[in-house]
Amino acid sequence: MKGRDKKSDIVPIGDAIRCLLNSYHLESKFDEAQIVASWDRLVGLPIARRTRKVYIKNKILYVEFKTASMKNDFLLHKAHVLDVFNAEFGKGMVTDIVVR
Repeated sequence: MKGRDKKSDIVPIGDAIRCLLNSYHLESKFDEAQIVASWDRLVGLPIARRTRKVYIKNKILYVEFKTASMKNDFLLHKAHVLDVFNAEFGKGMVTDIVVR
């Protein structure tokens, strides 16, 4: 391998993982898992503690709360939370939040 620069073969680990996930068509599932895993951090512990279930399907984030009062309180701030997720993950990764 004469004349080949080894430094040009170096790829950042994040890019390599993204490429691997993309080649196995898992990138969207990885992104969805990242979004769900970020729920506690992005909404804060008071809301996270009152959350029963969080999952994403077809770019819609579904959230189930433990109490009806928490559900009603969250609905007042739903647009802001959607903005926070779009700022964190990019516009279009979460298109809506459905509260159950």
